[in-house]
Amino acid sequence: MDVKALQELLQAVREGKLSVDDALQRLRALPYENLEFARVDTHRALRKGFPEVVFCQGKTPEQVLAILERLSELHRKVLATRAAPDLARQVQERFPQARYHEAARILVLGEGEATVRPPQDRYVLVVAAGTSDLPVAEEAAVTAAEMGSRVERLYDVGVAGLHRLLSQSEKLFSAQVLVVVAGMEGALPSVVGGLVSRPVIAVPTSVGYGAHFGGLAPLLTMLNSCAPGVAVVNIDNGFGAGYLAHLINCG
Repeated sequence: MDVKALQELLQAVREGKLSVDDALQRLRALPYENLEFARVDTHRALRKGFPEVVFCQGKTPEQVLAILERLSELHRKVLATRAAPDLARQVQERFPQARYHEAARILVLGEGEATVRPPQDRYVLVVAAGTSDLPVAEEAAVTAAEMGSRVERLYDVGVAGLHRLLSQSEKLFSAQVLVVVAGMEGALPSVVGGLVSRPVIAVPTSVGYGAHFGGLAPLLTMLNSCAPGVAVVNIDNGFGAGYLAHLINCG
């Protein structure tokens, strides 16, 4: 249940359109509902402005479907991340209205946005070093967009061809917050951080050769950035970066 739904519920009680007992019945699941294998956080939208997001990886299809079914009964929009194509097909069989962003591996049930929405003249810019980084970049972009932020994209502008990035200076300078995704040596966030006056959220990816250590090398590079205003999320955490970018964009 989100803020708007709760306001509508209380208004219905005040106007006599809904009895107190019926209202209590609808509120019975707060603050969470125990499904045995999961405790669904039905209160999160009231605390955070957006419902609990389902991380699909490691869950069975039956578990994902059960969680989505309960959340979709309570919220106007529900996101599920790291959804493989086979799982997405099963979810869409149960929920034909579900939308699947295949590149981002994100499922979306319903419509709506976060309670706090930014002005549309502000935007989140998602920057990706290479095409191999796009799954993580798209996870960030889709997350921020589905929460209600305007999102722009700037892809394949890594440091091996720096002129590709510098030719897009207007888009870089106009963004309210930037998510910069890079694998290999992970240098791109430092470059961007040295150019712009806005917050930069750096995302290391697990794309790279052996000494890249599955994302550890770019993670350490980004943590040691000498450019001010750069914050770092975990390896491949496009969702976390997109969520944080939206919150910053709302400020």
